[in-house]
Amino acid sequence: MDMLLIVIQGLMVIGLIAVGVHYKGMAIGLFGAVGVLAFVLVFGIAPGSVPISAMLIIMTVVTAAGAMQLAGGIDYLVSLAQKVIRRFPRQITYVAPLTTYGFCAGAGTGNIYYSLMPVIYEVAYANKVRPERPLALSATAGQLAITSSPVSAATAAMVGLLAPLGFKITDILMITVPASIAAIVVGAFIMNRRGKELEDDPEFQRRLAAGELAAPDPNPEGKAVTAAGKRSALIFLAGVAFIVCAGIFEELRPHVMSKGKSVEIDLSQLIQITMFTVAAAITALCRIKAGDIVKSPLFDSGMVAVVALFGVAWMANTFIAANEAAVVGGLGELAKQAPIMIAFALFAVAAITTSQSSATFSIIPIGIALGLSPATLAAMWPAVVGVFFLPTNGAQIATVEMDGTGSTRIGAAVINHSFLLPVLVYSSVAVGVGLLLASLR
Repeated sequence: MDMLLIVIQGLMVIGLIAVGVHYKGMAIGLFGAVGVLAFVLVFGIAPGSVPISAMLIIMTVVTAAGAMQLAGGIDYLVSLAQKVIRRFPRQITYVAPLTTYGFCAGAGTGNIYYSLMPVIYEVAYANKVRPERPLALSATAGQLAITSSPVSAATAAMVGLLAPLGFKITDILMITVPASIAAIVVGAFIMNRRGKELEDDPEFQRRLAAGELAAPDPNPEGKAVTAAGKRSALIFLAGVAFIVCAGIFEELRPHVMSKGKSVEIDLSQLIQITMFTVAAAITALCRIKAGDIVKSPLFDSGMVAVVALFGVAWMANTFIAANEAAVVGGLGELAKQAPIMIAFALFAVAAITTSQSSATFSIIPIGIALGLSPATLAAMWPAVVGVFFLPTNGAQIATVEMDGTGSTRIGAAVINHSFLLPVLVYSSVAVGVGLLLASLR
């Protein structure tokens, strides 16, 4: 009977996540709260823990990022990325995803890719490179970068879970960054052999013959970079650098008096303080209106992530806390024999929820409860790139629409889309390399 109740509760959790995904945006968090209410009223289960620290980190980071975007800092970062991509046109299959990865990791959001997408397409087309290759790789690399960013929402979640175990943000990045870069290089090598060359592609030839395809503008007009935009980006990146250095060098962390003792300030609190300070500096030095920060797309999407994380993590924590013995007991032996199953779970939940943060908060606590080392969990964490397993992400749809040659596509079976191979390669290679690095610690 107990197992039947657990199954029913588990199906309820999955069902409400699916409903939330259907309604998109913060709906996943709203229906997560419905799940918590059902646990309380129907099953008599006390609500689980709420990821307060991670939510506060996300809020402060998107406030700083929103201020930077309002000042024009995102335009400056994009201009730098464009220069790199255009400098190496024949190697665009390697350069574009690596550049996208670097800038998305630095900014803490995969949305940077939207601005780079036209440049990647234009350079690929002008050099007769099948656009599907760099576009699919770059779009997916932007999502992989989330696990390599010190200021992303998912990293905030991961830090909140592993920091109590003595595993710092720099420990996480020392595994995810090299593993992700290796995955991108391998992915580019494989994708360079995917599909016919552009001139031999029948759909491209059909569009060309029908006059549906126009040559891309070799000199597209980008947004003008202002001094304030450059200044805001440098302030933001300085804040990111300080956070990373504070994680590496503990002596950089301030000591405060607590209960009569001098203690080191918690890194999660330092991130919050630093990001709010960055936002204040950008407001003062770049002369933006603080009230307009809430209108920036980055702030808007970030606060949606806060609500989504609040609800879905609350529901998942409630379910796990109520059934910890059964869940851990059932998965314990399997995880001991095949701990890689945590990576598969991260991939699957990310695909279902389309959220790296939700997958992190749903699955990593199970891995911790099973006794897996923080290094092993960090190694398997890049599997959350599974958010691109189904072609439901805005970046995927936008990429298909951008590629006028028709080489980037979503197949009739839906699952056979251009992003599937990069997702599978990135996740498998990043996890494999990450586990190797974790074993050397």
